[in-house]
Amino acid sequence: MSARYIKLQVFETLTGYTPKAIRRKIEEGIWLEGREFKRAPDGHILVDLTGYEKWVEHQQRPGA
Repeated sequence: MSARYIKLQVFETLTGYTPKAIRRKIEEGIWLEGREFKRAPDGHILVDLTGYEKWVEHQQRPGA
């Protein structure tokens, strides 16, 4: 069984994105709650791997 929602430290291990980079994406509105991440009942930020994959697949290159 694989997890859909993972803590920032696990996400960093898998992708190389640091917790600081993720928090910046959230602060800047690039990642939205309920789409790329959720907050757990204890307040932790959990990355939604399905939302992350969609975000990666729908990015456009500058000038494209």
